[in-house]
Amino acid sequence: MQLRYSFRIEPSPGQRKALGKAFGCARVVFNDCLRARRQAHEHGAPFPTSSELSKRYITEAKKTPERSWLKQVSSVVLQQSLRDLDTAYRSFFASIKGARRGPRTGEPRFKSKRDSRQSVRFTANARWSITADGKLNLPKIGPVRVRWSRTLPSVPSTVTVVKDAAGRYWASFVVETNPADEVLPPLDCDQGIDLGLTHFAVMADGSRVRSPRFLRRAEKKLKREQRSLSRKEKGSKNRNKQRVKVARAHAKVVDARRDFHHKLSTKLIRENQAVSVESLSVKALARTQLAKSVQDAGWSAFVTMLEYKASRYGRTLTKVDRSFPSSQICSACGHRDGPKALHVRAWTCSACGARHDRDHNAGQNIRDEGRRIRAATTS
Repeated sequence: MQLRYSFRIEPSPGQRKALGKAFGCARVVFNDCLRARRQAHEHGAPFPTSSELSKRYITEAKKTPERSWLKQVSSVVLQQSLRDLDTAYRSFFASIKGARRGPRTGEPRFKSKRDSRQSVRFTANARWSITADGKLNLPKIGPVRVRWSRTLPSVPSTVTVVKDAAGRYWASFVVETNPADEVLPPLDCDQGIDLGLTHFAVMADGSRVRSPRFLRRAEKKLKREQRSLSRKEKGSKNRNKQRVKVARAHAKVVDARRDFHHKLSTKLIRENQAVSVESLSVKALARTQLAKSVQDAGWSAFVTMLEYKASRYGRTLTKVDRSFPSSQICSACGHRDGPKALHVRAWTCSACGARHDRDHNAGQNIRDEGRRIRAATTS
């Protein structure tokens, strides 16, 4: 199983300049190759192959006065940029043919130096290394200080250096792990989760996790920083400084939300053999009046974390279809009591008289439906 580990890095001013050159050279090669393929398509000619593009826009381009500065960065960075273009085209064609699941992928677009995210990738061929004192030694950049928060389980195969909109630098390592080494001991318990807005998650056992509402809590500061940005003159240094401040304010919200999702998903996977959750249509809910609250909750990212952690640790995640009437069924007798408005938070079953909290009852029904689905798939 391939895993990705990301760590903050602290390049020196000179190393930041060298990384800026690497970002720029990789972007130029990507745009040159993309332009060549688009022109071939417009003229009805076959797409130039990767080897042809590599020879024309990397090997031969280095010998020309216009692109001689490509020699200043590692050639592996340029080759990986061309591979990224190939991957983007494969995803685009697979999406058109319907062979790719998920949302439709558009045609590759030109990259800009003003993009919020810049990255370069180094493979083993680049001969990068981790030094004895824990620094990341990159070709033509030098040893960069890394904020190690944990040890890597194995020797990484590649490292991607990323600069985000907030001006932070990250090193993202890809490592191979043995799935059998990470499987947790089996447990005799399962859990159902009803995701919501007031409470982020209500469990079948009655426990609740309140929604942190990170965006709502930071909204006043975000508005203040954004208002200050709008008052700065376009193209000025002050505007660029303020743009970074806005990006950092948003990054704090994103980081806090991701940390919350990671801690809760890890706790659920470690404490339960199976977890059942409803597959919500986040896109549809994001078009309602609750759009900001739905996006702030980040249900989709949370379920994705549950999914890959269940696979990693030998647990089971069961997705219950969104059409399942979890809020209408009595968990005590199974009677379907009909749809209820959102403001109805508690109700009494008309068949057996049991009194239900809406979210707790839904969590129990989702757990029971998950059990039924797992039993049907194993039989």
